[in-house]
Amino acid sequence: MTNIRESRLHLIDLAGSERQRGTNAEGTRLKEAGSINKSLSALGNVITALVDVSNGKTRHIAYRDSKLTFLLRDSLGGNTKTFMIANISPASQSFGETLSTLQFAQRAKLIKNKATINENCAGNVVALQEEIQRLKALLAQGFVCVLNDGFASCSGIKLASWSYGC
Repeated sequence: MTNIRESRLHLIDLAGSERQRGTNAEGTRLKEAGSINKSLSALGNVITALVDVSNGKTRHIAYRDSKLTFLLRDSLGGNTKTFMIANISPASQSFGETLSTLQFAQRAKLIKNKATINENCAGNVVALQEEIQRLKALLAQGFVCVLNDGFASCSGIKLASWSYGC
């Protein structure tokens, strides 16, 4: 029998807040910047809701408001350890965006998840079926089998009679 541990890794570049005035974007790029802002806004709403849930409040978490939050739902509020890297600029003309990024990172830091190891004890199906048949044969002969820590051990003690009742 084998134990399989499962994990996921999401690397997401959030591209930063797109200020339409400062970028001189037009056409497709302007539309793309609007989509980025919409996704970042939805992500901010999800993070706010998760922080409230971490503090004991009951809130609906709107993961379906954007594709980004829907894809990141396990990483944000699921069984995970999440790390966030916030890139900021020292330039004075980027002060507003830097402050916004730091506030966003501070809210994300307040999310409390309880991560556990995702382990699947699937094992080899054929080997497990053979073990079941072997144990059934021993039970049919009257031997006592004990399951201890996931392993079955059978003693040489025969039962006089076997009955199963509710």
